Amino acid sequence: MPPIMLASKAEARMSYQTRESIGAALGRIPLGLFVLTASHEDHRLGMLASWVQQVCFEPPMVCVAVAKGRSILPLLSESRHFALCQIAADDRIIQRKFAKEFEPGEDPFLGFELIHGSIRDLPILSGCSAFMECELSCHLDVEGDHDLFIGKVKAGHATDKDPHVHFRDNGFDYA
Repeated sequence: MPPIMLASKAEARMSYQTRESIGAALGRIPLGLFVLTASHEDHRLGMLASWVQQVCFEPPMVCVAVAKGRSILPLLSESRHFALCQIAADDRIIQRKFAKEFEPGEDPFLGFELIHGSIRDLPILSGCSAFMECELSCHLDVEGDHDLFIGKVKAGHATDKDPHVHFRDNGFDYA
């Protein structure tokens, strides 16, 4: 049996610093699938969001990352409120519908049963696994391709439906 060759510390360190190695590690972060919704005046939008995390116990707060340039950004800033609807594990219809960008003036919620939220009449998809209504606490325009929105959770509800949770093969892609 040939002897086992151990890499030097420098070689090991370098192998951990490759884009491939970093991408594999990022892909291990478990993600839920959510529809982020916002409304302002007579305009309402929703988009698929997977980078959502609780950030505080008291007051209860969550963070969501939104790609720069998304059409929902002005609604979040103007209304200062948003909802997060967690997609149920078996719901592919909502997932496909909200994965795309919507045309100006298009109402993405047509054809879906909605619960109107208790704050600012936020659109909430009735078939979701859970939802949270949030008041915007902080908007961070960070270096990189996404902005962070932190919101105080003002209302929420969970059903008995299992949420959609997944891992990615590569942390540099949504898939």
